[in-house]
Amino acid sequence: MAAAVFLNRGSVVFRKVPVPAFGPREVRVRLEGCGVCPASVAAWRGEGVFPYAPGAPGCEAWGRVEAVGAEVNGVSPGDRVGVLTHCGFAEYAAVDAGRVVVLPEALEDEPFPARALGGAVNVFRRSFIDKGETVAVVGFGFLGALLTQLAVLAEARVVAVGRRSYALRIAKQLGACAAVLRQDGETDRVVETVREVNEGRQCDVVIETSGTQEGLDLAAELTRERGRLVVAGTHRGGLRSVDMGLWNRRGFDVVNAHESAPAILREGMREAAAAVVCGLLRPGPLYTHRFSLERLDDALRLAAERPAGLMKALVFF
Repeated sequence: MAAAVFLNRGSVVFRKVPVPAFGPREVRVRLEGCGVCPASVAAWRGEGVFPYAPGAPGCEAWGRVEAVGAEVNGVSPGDRVGVLTHCGFAEYAAVDAGRVVVLPEALEDEPFPARALGGAVNVFRRSFIDKGETVAVVGFGFLGALLTQLAVLAEARVVAVGRRSYALRIAKQLGACAAVLRQDGETDRVVETVREVNEGRQCDVVIETSGTQEGLDLAAELTRERGRLVVAGTHRGGLRSVDMGLWNRRGFDVVNAHESAPAILREGMREAAAAVVCGLLRPGPLYTHRFSLERLDDALRLAAERPAGLMKALVFF
């Protein structure tokens, strides 16, 4: 099979490697595509231990089951599935049967970056958003857009905070009541702007999706007393610091909603598939760029640069 291999910083090559074998409790999936996620971009920029395994670190894959192990139940050859794998930039993946979710027939022709969609649903559930609450989403990309859709459906007032004017226009189209552009070092201005649109108050729920120290600091500043600060971003690059004085004074709840346990992600993937079928979650318009596997390097460069027009890049095989 063809597989991408990250050799070193900014270097992706394509190799022919053996199709993976599978055990009695595993399935082999002929992958159809994989989303480009922050972990993939970080690896392309030079993080991690090189060279990566063939197909790594693609983690938002979907495809069709080709074969199943002798002890597998509930999954059959021909099923279209979302896949939990770290080797999604390849034509095939072999995974434990507990790491796939069979997709409804209504999604037969739809891309399904499973981990990203399931993760968004799990973050939303952990946020406990109620009708009438004001919810700030700090860091507005694909995850922020999905959470905005769900929070608007919950009849919350959403304030989107991000660095890209294009993405904030998307936030308004999705129903956000306000969109606030932020630049480096503008925490005070952003806080005051959010307070202005929220009747002089901080927010009931703040969901941090940026994965940065600055984003985490801003999210804390935006959270009201006894509110909820939900950490959803992927935090890399070492330790994070927090202003415990502020956290003590506000007494807000902190929820770490960035989860990686396969069983939890699988449940989120299942719920995400149902939500897409019902029209509660509408990721289709957010899939703004599509690439072949041979153009993975271009997809990663685009995702790293984050130009106007980009929300989510998908790689197809």
